[in-house]
Amino acid sequence: MPLKLPVVYLLPKNLTADELHDLEAKIPTLTYDINEADVVVGKLSQKARALFELRSRKLMTEEVSPRDLTPSPEKAWRAAVVIDTDSDTASEGHHDDDAPPRSRTASPGPPEVVRVVKLAWLTESLSKGHLEPLDDYLLYAGRKTSTSTLKRKRTPLAPAPATPKPEDILLRAKLDAASVPEPRQYGNASQGSSWRRNREYRDHAVKPPPLLVQSTTEHDIDLNLPPIPDYLHTTYSCQRATPMHPPNETFIKQLTAIRTTRTLLGDKIGVRAYSSSIATLSAYPYTLSSAQEVARLPGCGMKIALLYQEWKETGRLREVADAESDPELSVLRLFYEIWGVAETTARQFYNKGWRDLDDIVEYGWNTLTRVQQIGVKYYDEFLLRIPRDEVARIADVVLRHANEIHGGFELVVVGGYRRGKTENGDVDMVLSHPDEKVTAGFVERIVVALEASEYITHTLTLSTKNSERGQEPVAWKGNERKGGTGFDTLDKALVVWQDPGWTPSGEVKKNPNPHRRVDIIISPWRTAGCAVLGWTSGTTFQRDLRRYCKKEKGLKFDSSGIRSRVDGAWVDLESRDGKPAPDMLTAEKRVFEGLGLEWREPEERCTG
Repeated sequence: MPLKLPVVYLLPKNLTADELHDLEAKIPTLTYDINEADVVVGKLSQKARALFELRSRKLMTEEVSPRDLTPSPEKAWRAAVVIDTDSDTASEGHHDDDAPPRSRTASPGPPEVVRVVKLAWLTESLSKGHLEPLDDYLLYAGRKTSTSTLKRKRTPLAPAPATPKPEDILLRAKLDAASVPEPRQYGNASQGSSWRRNREYRDHAVKPPPLLVQSTTEHDIDLNLPPIPDYLHTTYSCQRATPMHPPNETFIKQLTAIRTTRTLLGDKIGVRAYSSSIATLSAYPYTLSSAQEVARLPGCGMKIALLYQEWKETGRLREVADAESDPELSVLRLFYEIWGVAETTARQFYNKGWRDLDDIVEYGWNTLTRVQQIGVKYYDEFLLRIPRDEVARIADVVLRHANEIHGGFELVVVGGYRRGKTENGDVDMVLSHPDEKVTAGFVERIVVALEASEYITHTLTLSTKNSERGQEPVAWKGNERKGGTGFDTLDKALVVWQDPGWTPSGEVKKNPNPHRRVDIIISPWRTAGCAVLGWTSGTTFQRDLRRYCKKEKGLKFDSSGIRSRVDGAWVDLESRDGKPAPDMLTAEKRVFEGLGLEWREPEERCTG
């Protein structure tokens, strides 16, 4: 008996032409219109990639939880076609195998849901002759929105043409290669979404890209464009200098704003793409003169070139302006700026109907973590920027207290301060001591001392993971390990800081000094160079450093040390002839040298 598959759309991604042809020939319910599909099958492994594939094909969905899904598709596919023997047309309803054809009645069924599953579900089902449970292979399930759901005219159990035409395969391959992600749709359908309702933005986002317009003057300029520096041809931003204030800083800020919007929408693939473009433009040493100059840069291409052309002609980017005026994104941005609230949690708050901090306090205070409650309490103060001189004073206090407990500590202020920022959102510092017995468990001692001196008002996080594993570099879990950057594996204290120095006078009866966010990281001396390097550099620099170590050196980089991906052994790049580095900054330079990277001053690692 032939296998009764649901209506299947097969993604060409990661399949050869022969594999695609062979699989399509085995699917009797194959559709080439993704809007008709009950199940989208692809050689994928991550939810983010599944979302990207749906968006790139203009299929907008709202995620549904497993408990909201219809009964298991392998038992009864909803909206299955019902055959009425007295009619020339078919209606959609639940299929009852025990009822005679004439007695089957149509049912509108629940809202249409599309499931994206791993290719293994299809291959296993075909080989075993029965449908495997979808839940074991499910990457994502989403309810199709009205803007993308078409009226379905299909017969799930009817055989498809024996084989698709070669030109159909080529067409799908071209569409796949040319696909561009759209802004993610989210939120509760019953509440509505201002971002979805913004037709002006949506039309702008999906319309065919315009051609680059070039004047005669620009054409002349393009003939004399400066050569692309050799260092821009590498995919690793850790191999090039990226200054704090590049020549094209104003345009880069516009792209950074778009990246923030992508973050709020949960578009991780879009965030990475914009991060790469921003890193390239930030390292480009010349002032841009034309869109063609942008298009030729690695990591940019036509999409960024068109944005540059728009910015050059109008002085703004429409997407940035639309995002700034969109009420839903404004709320998400408000929530995202609460310390302890990431973009996913911000969207959860919004979907609960909360629209400001008062809503959080009134309706959800008891559901917040302690850290989030503190983030709400000091929301305005945490948004205040910290001047460089105040950062230096805070670091001096920490170092003084550390040396009062045990002499010989060194401290390096890292993060944006070390990269040259004039103001900072928080204060990050790495503290170390040549004697590893001293750094073991020291984070608890320094926190107690600073609390006693009334500098620390709240301890948000206190981690002793590094001490618990004997201050060894974090264990390497193999090449298949997914997720996590490893940058929080050192002992650390994330605290709320307030200068206790003030004198009551008149009506001022409470310490007026603002509360600050301070991170104190404790590193053993033998890997302090990795800690300083990891916590100093910009986000994209850090990401590319880990990629470089993996792809080019076969190493696993972590702020707690470096491991071989062959046998997991610790790789010591900081010692010389068995002797440790004389100081933390020398250790950092030795890490660069050991990895075969040219030394970059902290001010040259501003990739964002």
